[in-house]
Amino acid sequence: MSQTQDYWKLTSIKVLSELYKNFRNTSKIDNMTLQKLVNRSMYLFLNDDEFKSTITGVKELKENYKKGY
Repeated sequence: MSQTQDYWKLTSIKVLSELYKNFRNTSKIDNMTLQKLVNRSMYLFLNDDEFKSTITGVKELKENYKKGY
């Protein structure tokens, strides 16, 4: 396995269509990609208790595959 393959983990996730559409429109201004957002979010989730609390406290999105996360 190459060093690049050891560095990255390729995953497949489903995202809500409307949220992704809005993200794509907004992220172009800030030069933010989904990959950057996910990596930064995971880092903060693991290292920043306030961020973790904010993320886990979101109630607008439900953990239900039919309605969205």
